[in-house]
Amino acid sequence: MGRAQANIKLEAYGFAVADATKAIELDAGNVKAYYRRAVANTAILKHNEAIRDWKVVVKKNPNDKNAKLQFAECEKIVKRDAFLKAIEIGDAPSAAEGLDVENMAVEDSYDGVRLEKEMTPEFIEDMIKRFKDGKKIHRKYVYQIVLAVKELVYNEPTMVEYEVPEDQKITVCGDTHGQFFDLLEIFRLNGFPSATHSYLFNGDFVDRGSWSTEVALTLYAYKWLYPKTFFLNRGNHETDDMNRMYGFEGECRAKYNERIFKLFSESFSALPLATLIGRKFFVLHGGLFSNDDISLDDVRKLNRHKQRQPGQSGLMMEMLWTDPQPAPGRGPSKRGVGLQFGPDITKRFCEKNGLEAVIRSHEVRMEGYEVEHDGRCITVFSAPKYCDSTENKGAYINIGPELKLDFHKFEAVPHPDIKPMAYASNGLQSMMM
Repeated sequence: MGRAQANIKLEAYGFAVADATKAIELDAGNVKAYYRRAVANTAILKHNEAIRDWKVVVKKNPNDKNAKLQFAECEKIVKRDAFLKAIEIGDAPSAAEGLDVENMAVEDSYDGVRLEKEMTPEFIEDMIKRFKDGKKIHRKYVYQIVLAVKELVYNEPTMVEYEVPEDQKITVCGDTHGQFFDLLEIFRLNGFPSATHSYLFNGDFVDRGSWSTEVALTLYAYKWLYPKTFFLNRGNHETDDMNRMYGFEGECRAKYNERIFKLFSESFSALPLATLIGRKFFVLHGGLFSNDDISLDDVRKLNRHKQRQPGQSGLMMEMLWTDPQPAPGRGPSKRGVGLQFGPDITKRFCEKNGLEAVIRSHEVRMEGYEVEHDGRCITVFSAPKYCDSTENKGAYINIGPELKLDFHKFEAVPHPDIKPMAYASNGLQSMMM
């Protein structure tokens, strides 16, 4: 059972479920195994399966307060999800409906730089300083930023195609997960975004870290300021069910309001799913597909606006969730969601599409990045000391017009004493921390 616990720590929840199931088959009275399987299923949002195991744990250990809390939380989530499904309307009105941002007053007492109709470098500079000091920006400005960026990204293709101009570079960053002070460290070391220094953030801007609104607003403000040189790919955490569980919804509510979360949710579902750099590097959050016939053209044609959330199968889910494996072929996902793909899959995909490599994120790497699959699959992760508990470095990749990859590692920087997952679902906090 130690292995199931180790897999939970590594976020290999699918493997943890398999290990716990095997332990239960060997000993049906193994309460620890039921407990760990319930934790793993809760983490991958398989709440109905988790409830069955929490029931067993609570029955066998009626004094276990933590298990009782998990059981109650899980039941609450299942009821809420059923309610949300029941009221789901195909073309539900936007959360922006009836929102008169233009006539929203900003009090005279507001001590920050004012935002007019367009984003300015001065506003961003002041906003970053406010965030560092533990302050917020006025909710009118939050509405303006999210609505402007929602429109910008909605009008971008599902796969953005970018050629690096002469004497310029693009920096590719992986998951930032609400680690605002580490995001600023990237800019300090590598230069702030500008009209000549492009950035691509490859998903998972939010959840887990407790400055997710600050990270999202900073990235969005830069997107608004530099729409042609600042890019955002969607990650598996730019989705409603993950945000409800892992903290972003709770943080939006605590710092701003529920409507702001709903607007962020709409903007997340409008984000592109991939970026093609110099026709040689295919950058997406998760990885490759369950079907060898899928090509870049299929990604280009994918109508992401038809399906707002990735669901349990299909191209969008695979682009956000899959992982590489060292063995050839395809295998079951260690996460319990999606699948894993081997070096032969990557090689065929790259050769078929004229690519040099696939660049993806989605997984912690101890050195901040890893080159796998004979150089054709590169993972970059930009949240050092992830969740304050993993001793990993962060990394980013600079790519110039000659399309050579220049890797940079960096260490975590100190941050105010607010724990990761501070805004996550109560039950999850006690399980994961």
